[in-house]
Amino acid sequence: MNTNTTIQNETVINLLNELLLSDYTLSKNLLALVKVEARYIKDLKINVGNVLRNNQHLQKKEAYLLALAVAINEEFIFLQQSFTTLAKQEGATEEEVAETIACTSLMNINNIYYRFRHFVQKDYYATQPAGIKMTIMANPILGKEFFELISLVVSALNGCASCIVTHEQSIIQHGGSETRILEAIKLGAVIKGLITVLK
Repeated sequence: MNTNTTIQNETVINLLNELLLSDYTLSKNLLALVKVEARYIKDLKINVGNVLRNNQHLQKKEAYLLALAVAINEEFIFLQQSFTTLAKQEGATEEEVAETIACTSLMNINNIYYRFRHFVQKDYYATQPAGIKMTIMANPILGKEFFELISLVVSALNGCASCIVTHEQSIIQHGGSETRILEAIKLGAVIKGLITVLK
């Protein structure tokens, strides 16, 4: 942990260690919380721990891959590195990590395109073929249900209503449950909140 300020807050130290953030320089946001010993730090640590390690319907590898997708989407390199390492420790392959990156990229393309069509709601745009190559979705290494779960979380982060509805339905069709979906969405929300503090 690189910073000019010596951090005495044990909760912050433990959180950063758990996230493998030894080379991380504390952000102004985190320093502001530490300076006043904000109670929110403990809440955040508990929330992060819960969504990454205490899920009933997500395996640890899946939780870390979902967290990786959030870190990629939010362009936070420190957590991209950490979640890649943690996912691999839980058995994720190079191919699964690469597909998580690809899925996140594809969702950013689709979320912008379909969000535009949804917001404008003109027949011309709605009837035109998207013309976006998406062969990766046909037979994903991660499995169709989990690929759709990553797609849903990224779409929720990016606020694409039509993508959210489509991917939620697809997860159910491929054997996923509403409880699993809710855990994934909660994970995405908490990791996004973590990044807001760390970035």
